[in-house]
Amino acid sequence: MSTKAEQQTNSLDTIKLVVALVLLFVGIAGFYYFADWQGEPVSLLYRVLGLLAVMGVAAYIALTSASGKRLMSFMQDSRTEVRKMVWPTRVETMQTTLMVFVIVFILTIFLWLVDMLLGWGVKSLLGGG
Repeated sequence: MSTKAEQQTNSLDTIKLVVALVLLFVGIAGFYYFADWQGEPVSLLYRVLGLLAVMGVAAYIALTSASGKRLMSFMQDSRTEVRKMVWPTRVETMQTTLMVFVIVFILTIFLWLVDMLLGWGVKSLLGGG
């Protein structure tokens, strides 16, 4: 009996996701269809608001499925984990950024010197210098 209930839930979830996808396509098609409706352009504001409304309904339908609920749970857990992080202070960020610039500058000079040395070596080997 649990297999039958699980199968109905999966088919219902599939139907929800298909309906959400169809709504999304209808919203996009409507956005472009009403760009020049009955020979007169419809305001971009109204078309964007209509598209956002249809996308909101599609998102709500998709989020009521099992995979949508898992996605929402994951997003809530991620937000909780981000709140637990200890972010660096402004001073620490500035010091780290300065150190990165200094190291990049030193590495740039080193690679420039290596390039000059290898260029001189190649010229010497080929008899151009």
